[in-house]
Amino acid sequence: MKLFGLTGKSNSGKTTLLIALIPLLQARGLRVSTVKHGHHVAQLDTPGKDSDRHREAGAFETIFSTVNGYSITHGRAEDEGEPTLESLVARLAPVDLVLVEGFKREAIPRLEVFRPAVGKPALYPEDDTILAVASDVAHGPGWPAAAPPLWLALNDPPAIAAFIHGTLFGRE
Repeated sequence: MKLFGLTGKSNSGKTTLLIALIPLLQARGLRVSTVKHGHHVAQLDTPGKDSDRHREAGAFETIFSTVNGYSITHGRAEDEGEPTLESLVARLAPVDLVLVEGFKREAIPRLEVFRPAVGKPALYPEDDTILAVASDVAHGPGWPAAAPPLWLALNDPPAIAAFIHGTLFGRE
């Protein structure tokens, strides 16, 4: 399985781009899975539902299965660290490509989503795993002095999908 990351500051449009890329990469013949990292505590189940009650009672893992799929909720002991990207990917069924949102410190090839209007600095000048920058504006005011490694138009997901596909699989 090949991994490719989307990184950027909050509210830059990472999730919107990732969602647009999935069907475009699938149309290129790839099976795609995703891993998303969050910085905040999130509700993993619906409070009060049976599967949540299983977890509350102490189940280490709970599988909730329906006719259209299943989800696994994995508990974590207080002294256990946050799972690594490697350990999460190991739990996935084999696919061609795993798109990773977040996990900024992982050494995987990535694209930065950068919008100067968000008012936060770009990551690419300090991170050599960022192969390209997708933005809603051309390099200019609001950008770091250094030119991005490769600039892509954020509003052109097909071109971004072609870049990812070509970078990882060496063919168009």
